[in-house]
Amino acid sequence: MIKQFIQACASVFFDKNRFKAKLRERYVGKTSFAAIDLELTSLQPSKTQITSLGYVEGKGMRISLASSGYHVINTRADLGQSPVIHGLTQDILERGEELDEALRHLLPLLKRNILIFHNAKLDLMALDRAFKQNNLQTVEVIYIDTLQLALYQLNKQHQVLPNNSATLTVCRQRLDLPAFPAHNALDDALATLQLFFAQLNELGVTGEDSLKALLHTKAVGQYQLG
Repeated sequence: MIKQFIQACASVFFDKNRFKAKLRERYVGKTSFAAIDLELTSLQPSKTQITSLGYVEGKGMRISLASSGYHVINTRADLGQSPVIHGLTQDILERGEELDEALRHLLPLLKRNILIFHNAKLDLMALDRAFKQNNLQTVEVIYIDTLQLALYQLNKQHQVLPNNSATLTVCRQRLDLPAFPAHNALDDALATLQLFFAQLNELGVTGEDSLKALLHTKAVGQYQLG
């Protein structure tokens, strides 16, 4: 039992070191990032279904609009109140594509980029569930959460955080970024990538720094999909 415990601890230690090594090898200015946003039927990871997904890539503090993609998903799940938020009603979704087809478009992007999310936990859990349901190959990704980057900065400034101080819209306002049409997956992905680049500037992270420079913010992680 003690031997198994020691082996487990050693495995965690080596995994952390490998992860840090990966981050040290990736310089911000030479790394390709991809922001991904999902519109979901609910905030419960075990039940939520993807209604649309949007993504866009960027590198060297520049966004490549030509790389963007948007997919409406044909889901028969109970939509609840979600159409009120994202405007995707059942008749629109019925004209969408199958989820496995949309995820196959997403796969190459997952393999070649560091992923950027605003509230990574929810979107990653939804993607993981979708990968498993559609029997897709497993993919290990490295991600950065702009929500956590915002909380890191806010916690240095406030003992008690103001309500709704870390929403995508409020985070952008705080950094003087222009208003954007929220609750469309592609618009939100573009807004998230732009926010990330602005946050790097706020943190004083340059293109010559490695991603390890963000490790102390607790916003960087790795996750296995599928």
